[in-house]
Amino acid sequence: MARRSRKARRRENREQRRRGIYVLPNLFTTASLFAGFFGAIEAIHGNYMLACLAILASLVFDGLDGKVARATNTVTRFGVEFDSLSDLVAFGVAPAILVYMWGLQPLGRLGFLAAFLFVACGALRLARFNVQVEEVGTSHFVGLPIPAAASLVSTMILMWLELIGPVTPEPWLLVIVLFILSFLMVSNIPYLSFKELGLSKLKSFNWLVAGLLLFILVAIQPQFMGFVLLASYVVGGPFGARVMAKKKAAKQEAMLAHAKAAEQDRLPLS
Repeated sequence: MARRSRKARRRENREQRRRGIYVLPNLFTTASLFAGFFGAIEAIHGNYMLACLAILASLVFDGLDGKVARATNTVTRFGVEFDSLSDLVAFGVAPAILVYMWGLQPLGRLGFLAAFLFVACGALRLARFNVQVEEVGTSHFVGLPIPAAASLVSTMILMWLELIGPVTPEPWLLVIVLFILSFLMVSNIPYLSFKELGLSKLKSFNWLVAGLLLFILVAIQPQFMGFVLLASYVVGGPFGARVMAKKKAAKQEAMLAHAKAAEQDRLPLS
């Protein structure tokens, strides 16, 4: 009886520890949700710089929750769905409110609809990701990830506030930016996911020097360099897809030429 009770207590302790581990990644997701909601509130109050920083902080928490879940082997369907709902608020609703309050209000209904389009396309992007997550794999994303789109909006506003000041840009330019980001999110353009690059396993000294130089460049002017890096990622998707399409077409042409040459070699000589 004593042995059974000890085994039962051990089993119960393991279950409690396991439940605690399940809570840990969801706490990071909740922190991401809170940061995004906080950013939306600050945008409504006119604190645009603080709102941008809150959305970027949400990006950090969003990256940590997945890493913690994979490291502790606690990836669950609940966590995936909760993460998607959190992403919609933090990277869909919050940036849309931010950019609308900052520079789209003069356009009236058109500005409101442009901001809503960003939210709607972000929701479609997240729904498609949840459906295709088993089919696509982890090497790339199909369409621009919504965190990248939200981060580009935030760093764009941060850069503008730092270099230009409180004067907002032409509202039509913001509409064009939102339209482009919305289209890229629901497109089939592949974007690198960075999950299979193995950055933690790199041992080359040259990579260390490159990382140090990149850190220094970002530290010199973080608002400007952050926007440049994210803009490069966003623009690099279509260009990368075009290069991949050309390589695929060239490979297919080479295979067809090789097949024709092999067929001619098999023909009997007259």
